[in-house]
Amino acid sequence: MKKYAVLIVFVLMSYASLAQTGNELDGDKLSDRIYFGGNLGLQFGTITNIEISPLVGYRFTDDFSAGLGITYIYFKREFDNFEDFETNIYGYRFFARHNIQEQFYAQAEYENLSLEFFNINDGSSRREWVPGAFVGGGYFQPLGRNAGFNIAVLYNVLYDEDKSPYNSPWVFRIGVTMGF
Repeated sequence: MKKYAVLIVFVLMSYASLAQTGNELDGDKLSDRIYFGGNLGLQFGTITNIEISPLVGYRFTDDFSAGLGITYIYFKREFDNFEDFETNIYGYRFFARHNIQEQFYAQAEYENLSLEFFNINDGSSRREWVPGAFVGGGYFQPLGRNAGFNIAVLYNVLYDEDKSPYNSPWVFRIGVTMGF
């Protein structure tokens, strides 16, 4: 089932790239097509979660862009009757975005994170790569000529409650994007 879900995400990404007609960025410099951005997440308390997820994208047309990013998460969980669990989560992602209207976009994304799983019964841990395939959309609010703020709601079709670093198949992201 997971193989089919990943295949569906990549088909959607391919469809989005083929669906572009007549709105090429003719004559634009490379620096006008490349953009940078990412997400920053902070949570403190019994669970500490600090996430840094930079990305780089390329605008193929006015309506379609794709790119890649990396993710690093520092995670710590405090236990009352056991030693605290502290780990580093890291990985990569590929994404494609298609602008539906000027500020609304559809997005497909594949993510692969290396997680350390903790066994509370014997105190052991093991590291494993956990894939995620997300589909959804978002809202982009420009902040000047070369920057913007975005909010995305994505659904992980490969969600596994026993392995996912997320509490739900629904993932909410808030980030910034900047061009040259």
